[in-house]
Amino acid sequence: QVQLVESGGGLVQAGGSLRLSCVASGRAWSRYSMAWFRQVPGLEREFVASISRGGGTTYYADSVKGRFTISRDNAKNTVSLQMNSLKPDDTAVYYCAGKSTILSYTPRQESEFTDWGQGTQVTVSS
Repeated sequence: QVQLVESGGGLVQAGGSLRLSCVASGRAWSRYSMAWFRQVPGLEREFVASISRGGGTTYYADSVKGRFTISRDNAKNTVSLQMNSLKPDDTAVYYCAGKSTILSYTPRQESEFTDWGQGTQVTVSS
């Protein structure tokens, strides 16, 4: 099990950029695939992006493809989400999530992830 702490959220105008970071603690980090999810109040949490243990495989939701980039620095136990060309529809609480996986598998379903951060608010004004 790992502990996850997000940072980097805030208020930005449409068209702007933000970079979210998630720092993990725990010896299991090296075996973890990581992901970002987001949730608007009253709606279900939705997948944003995920990245494999080694960082070589990434997946994105269609709504963020081409605008968001997920990356990880295993030496620093950090996974990041670079968000560009932000839209008001991107407003949500963003959560970092992790799961211990085999090398060849990168999960994308919320139910697969075992460890979650507390979330960080992103607000995009029009």
